[in-house]
Amino acid sequence: MRTLKACVSATFLVYSCLVVPAHAQVVLPPAERTLAREVLQELIQIQTTEAEGATPRAAQAMADRLLAAGFPREDVQVLALNPKTASLVARLRGNATTVKPILLMAHIDVVPARREDWSLDPWTFVERDGYFYGRGTTDNKAGAATLVASFIRMKREGWRPRRDLILALTGDEETTGASIQWLLAQHRPLVDAEFALNTDSGGIIEKAGRLTLFTVQASEKIYADYQLEITDVGGHSSLVRAENPITTLAAALVRLAEHRFPTEVTEVARLFFERSALVEAGQVASDMRAVARAKPRKNRNPPRNNAG
Repeated sequence: MRTLKACVSATFLVYSCLVVPAHAQVVLPPAERTLAREVLQELIQIQTTEAEGATPRAAQAMADRLLAAGFPREDVQVLALNPKTASLVARLRGNATTVKPILLMAHIDVVPARREDWSLDPWTFVERDGYFYGRGTTDNKAGAATLVASFIRMKREGWRPRRDLILALTGDEETTGASIQWLLAQHRPLVDAEFALNTDSGGIIEKAGRLTLFTVQASEKIYADYQLEITDVGGHSSLVRAENPITTLAAALVRLAEHRFPTEVTEVARLFFERSALVEAGQVASDMRAVARAKPRKNRNPPRNNAG
């Protein structure tokens, strides 16, 4: 429980530097809000998609800001996985040397955005009606801007934590996720920590100008690749048959597309919906309570009893 409280407290401290909607309660001095906004704007307007390969430029831009704030050069490193992918690792030195650091993470790459799909230019930072627009404002350049602005603020104020704080901005979370694996394998001392806080999910939720929830993600979904292979007898393409590997595979894909997996509610998700329904209203609250009441599915593959 002590670790959980520490995680939540540290994350709240970091998120306090995030620029909030104009109508929400503001807790930061104007200069700090301006800094966070400027960092976010700079990141949004760098097209850090895989095709553009601009994560090295974004990582260097954030490194330059940290260096200008007074971080020693040896504590700010831009590490390139390849010419198109780079990560930033920076360290705020603490007072204790006997405890492991805390790792604070975000990613600076984004998925592609076509101009014709957006009502506004996705690569131009825009504020309208108290909201920010641009590719990456939520996923996850807001998290990156939060961390960079927080590290700059802590450095300028001369605050030293009990243990080191490590900032890691990775460059390919939306694609292969190879950069964090590479950092762990090739640069482990730079990112080795007791625990990590990832700004990619969770955070403050406000309603009508009031902060109502602070969410913490307990796990992360991952994707899996599957290869479907159909084999058949050999033959010449001039001898057309109704049953052939192409039509068989097409039928299999249609069956997959039409399949609907049953909803399964974990205990963590159940608790989230129960508690969230307390601050919601109307149909949203009703739907959350309904999900929370869903009965867990029985184990489809119960362990066998091999005794005897």
